[in-house]
Amino acid sequence: MTSGGTVAPERTEEVDVSESVDPDRPWVTIVWNDPINLMSYVTYVFCKLFGYSKDKATKLMLDVHQKGRATVSSGSREQMEHDVSRLHAAGLWATLRQD
Repeated sequence: MTSGGTVAPERTEEVDVSESVDPDRPWVTIVWNDPINLMSYVTYVFCKLFGYSKDKATKLMLDVHQKGRATVSSGSREQMEHDVSRLHAAGLWATLRQD
């Protein structure tokens, strides 16, 4: 009689490439069009939160209104999360993503 041991299966590490993050690519904050906020209010929020000139804020607001969205800031993920939070507090629909 021979004593046979059990063999553990070989473990392989699987890397989910969809979760990989490229640190060299900046994150962006996107503001989406909504049927609630007035265009003048959106322009005001862009000026107030980001310090944009009235002309730049108006251009971004028109992108939101006509194209459905506009990228309003870029930088580190943490900063974009902060920007999204501030935009939500102002009543705007915003998300972040890696550019």
